[in-house]
Amino acid sequence: MTKRDSTDKSGAMVFPDKDWVESVPESQGVDSKKMHAAIEVIEKAFEGAGGIMESLIVRNGRVIWKGSQIDRKHIIWSASKSFTSTVLGILIDDGKVTLDTLAKEYVPNLAALYPNVTLRHFATMTSGYDGEGGGYGENDPLDGSNTPLIPTTPLFEPGTKFGYFDDAMREFGYVLTRILGEPLDAFFKRRVADPIGMNPDAWDWSTRSPFDGYDIEVRDSAGGINITARELAKFGHLFLNGGNWAGKQIVSASWVKQVGTPQVPIDIGHNDISVRQRNIDGRGLYSYNWWVNGVGISGKRRWASAPKTMFAACGLNENKCFVIPDWNTVVVRIGTAGKIRNSDEVWSEFFAKLSGAIVA
Repeated sequence: MTKRDSTDKSGAMVFPDKDWVESVPESQGVDSKKMHAAIEVIEKAFEGAGGIMESLIVRNGRVIWKGSQIDRKHIIWSASKSFTSTVLGILIDDGKVTLDTLAKEYVPNLAALYPNVTLRHFATMTSGYDGEGGGYGENDPLDGSNTPLIPTTPLFEPGTKFGYFDDAMREFGYVLTRILGEPLDAFFKRRVADPIGMNPDAWDWSTRSPFDGYDIEVRDSAGGINITARELAKFGHLFLNGGNWAGKQIVSASWVKQVGTPQVPIDIGHNDISVRQRNIDGRGLYSYNWWVNGVGISGKRRWASAPKTMFAACGLNENKCFVIPDWNTVVVRIGTAGKIRNSDEVWSEFFAKLSGAIVA
């Protein structure tokens, strides 16, 4: 149950304990009518893909709008990647590694083919890593391997191109697991999920059969998070507040600042790895496994009507968690079906209308 707080008009930032406080939009400086006009943009565009039932808008730590199924738990695909890089950020905060730590130091079988690949390369999709074996999707032999943890010939020299590839992400997760000496979910639960009050029954970090048989439990770092919209919003709220949760620093403000800033140069190459992923171009738009509202190779900002400081965890089927520091706002929309044509344009229209709704 969401707690009602219709009388609060302070606009001060609050944090949920076990659950969110719910406030009238006007109490948080948002015009209800204009906000609903923004929501209707998404509802109409995503009608065939689950609509807005698993969505919510949080401002100043208060839910000002929510759909009817925010407690439906399911996979959020590549939005999971932002959870993986959070583990990296905390390891850096702890002084265990740096962005320039060589992956081969922890996974020795990378030394032969990937001697110079760093954690930075993995987190920015510039490693060129490829796993042995054929594809797992759309009959494309380069659409991700069924044996991603067995390295094969590099796709390109690390740091020279952007290549969004799940093989690389899954190897990255394995490297992090070796550094940790424990599964990703155990570390994330202890250091992030429990301290910010995420319901343990409303999220989990799954595995895939190719990871069976290793001497340590390997989670799917590319797309293994199952979660509800309600709990995903808590993850976003942590990053909205610079990694601080009600006075406790969970992730350093420095790391949060970095993930909200483009980390992939616009002047490097782009590798058309697979049919499914060749149109995913992160030059000027990608950070450490988060997408930022930067200016891409087209010369245009990705979400033109949103603040340039916005960043997001993004996955297949329009699984999104937008963090909008300029507005003290988190917007979550998740779902299980459908692909939306020109979705960035739809979201830009949504943010244009939401901007008009924010009156204070």
